[in-house]
Amino acid sequence: MKYQRIFLLWAWLMLSAVPCLAHHMAVIVNKDNIVQNFTSAHLAKIFEGEVKKWPDGRNVVLVLHSSSPGELATLEHLTKMSVADLKAMLASHTDSIRTVASDSDVIGAVATTPGAIGLVEEHSITDQVGVVKVDGKLPMESGYLPH
Repeated sequence: MKYQRIFLLWAWLMLSAVPCLAHHMAVIVNKDNIVQNFTSAHLAKIFEGEVKKWPDGRNVVLVLHSSSPGELATLEHLTKMSVADLKAMLASHTDSIRTVASDSDVIGAVATTPGAIGLVEEHSITDQVGVVKVDGKLPMESGYLPH
């Protein structure tokens, strides 16, 4: 009986920790950006560098992490590219990409750069930036970006 209680306690602790370990990415834009909803296909074209201008004529500026497994996995799934192809594509578009170290740096850069767009973990979002709907959904809703 004692081992059963210990096992149940252990199982409960492990299951409780799972949501804390998940990394849910959110698409953020500069607050002045008029676009607040993308299809995943259009968003992929933005991150692939095919879309270079916003509807208001501003240049698209990608703000990406210098190293973020969650961001890389999201971009890989969104663009349907291998990691190697994705890294090569990003390297070929350095003129329109700004790399930073952390979520707070992404938020700061997006907040102060007209036309900027980036990816951050959903728990990092602040009121300094706009959160973009993808396929009509907000972060943490089923069907938002791949998690």
